[in-house]
Parts: sequence; structure tokens; C-alpha cells
Amino acid sequence: MPEPRLAAIAHTLKNRLDPLTQRLSFAVAGAILAGTTAIAGIAAVTLASPAGQVPTHEAQPESASLTYGLDISNYEPLYDWNASAAQFGIIKATEGTSFRDASFARHWLQLGKKGIVRGAYHYGHPRNDPVAEAEHFLSVVNAQPAEPGDLLVLDLETTDGKSVAEVNAWAKTWLSYVKARTGTTPMFYSGWNFANTYGKGLAEYPLWVAHYSKAKGAVTPPADWKSWTIHQYTESPIDQNVSALTADQLRGLGRHAA
Repeated sequence: MPEPRLAAIAHTLKNRLDPLTQRLSFAVAGAILAGTTAIAGIAAVTLASPAGQVPTHEAQPESASLTYGLDISNYEPLYDWNASAAQFGIIKATEGTSFRDASFARHWLQLGKKGIVRGAYHYGHPRNDPVAEAEHFLSVVNAQPAEPGDLLVLDLETTDGKSVAEVNAWAKTWLSYVKARTGTTPMFYSGWNFANTYGKGLAEYPLWVAHYSKAKGAVTPPADWKSWTIHQYTESPIDQNVSALTADQLRGLGRHAA
């Protein structure tokens, strides 16, 4: 810290030099002190902003304006939506080419009665034909009553031993097929690292990203996405999420007609 040394120099000059010299000395000391403070300030700014680190606006911080929601599967078959504070709920419908979630119909009906935003997701396996999986998903979802605003989602978390290019192509085929069949742009769900690796070229599909080490809403979008739609921030005690969108905006991403 330079300030005590400069004060001692000024004190010595005050006692030994004539008044004119004193005034000159204090002016010099003041200039040195000001210069030192300015340099320290510059150094502090430099340390606070490392080279190449640019603040990003894509990370929406935790805020009261975030919309809270849950996602549920057959692991929570008796979940009571009526007692839930969730403003949206997304539930598992299918997996692969044959699995049907036994609790899907119950959850779907409860969400419809409660009137909050609802969605259905399919857990994908790239070892299978993507069109066959998409058809399986749609057959199960379409067997239930539909409402405008219902969300459709691809959950992709496994490679089944396929390459990056193969998994990416599989996702594109599934998503584009569902969009063509329903007129609705489906959402893409995955963990942050998986989406960053396998999600190139999928930015047209709204992103639902899991990242548990980030606070609610404090996540940056991976791969080519410029923003995220839903952040799954914890799986304890159940999967919990926040959306950067309002409930009405979420409905705007869903089906346009029953």
C-alpha cells in the first residue's frame, strides 16, 4: 500500500523545506499518490475482467418472474397435481418404439382438469429408426384429449453407441418428422453437456436444458441455441424447472388447435 510512505515523505519535507518548497513538495506527492491510485484502479478493473471474457446476456438470472414447473414420469405415478404449485407440467409418454408410460393418461387428465400448461415427452434411443419412434410417440399422445398449447418434447440423453453425427442426424429426423405431422415445433430436452455435443443445428427447436450446478435460470445455452426456454435445475426430490417464458408464452409453443 503506497499511501503511508508518501505521508512520511510529505511530513519530512514539511519540517525541512521553506514554505514555497513545501507547497511544491506536497503537489508532487499528491500527483504521485493520485497516479498510484489510478494505476491500482486500472489493475483492479483488469483483474475483474479477464482478457477474452465477455459478459453474456443469455443467462437469465434467478427472478420472481420465472415460471415454475415440474416433469413427471412413472417414477411418480400418484403425484397430486392439485396440490402442486407448478404452473406447467411435462410428463413422459413413451420411450423407444414400444414403451408406454403407465401413468401418462392419469397425469395428462389431471393436468387438463387443473388447467395449467401441459406437455408430453418421448425418451429417444438412436439405435432405433427415428421415424418409428416418432410414430410411436404420436400414437400414444394422440390417443388422449388434446388442447391448444399442449407441448411436444424429444428427450435425448443417450447415444446407444452412435457417433456424434449419427445422433445429431437422428434428432433432426425425429424433430422434423413430428413438426411435419403436427404443425407444432417440438421442444428438445437434454443435459447441458449432451446438448452442447450433439445439438448442433437444432436451434430452431426450443431448448429445455438440465443443469443442476446452476441456480434457477442462471444457465447459458449450449451449442447453437441463443436462448433457453426451460431450465431443469434439480432432480431432488423430483425434477423441478423454471421457464424464462410466461405460462401463456409457453402455450404459444404448443399445439395450435385441438
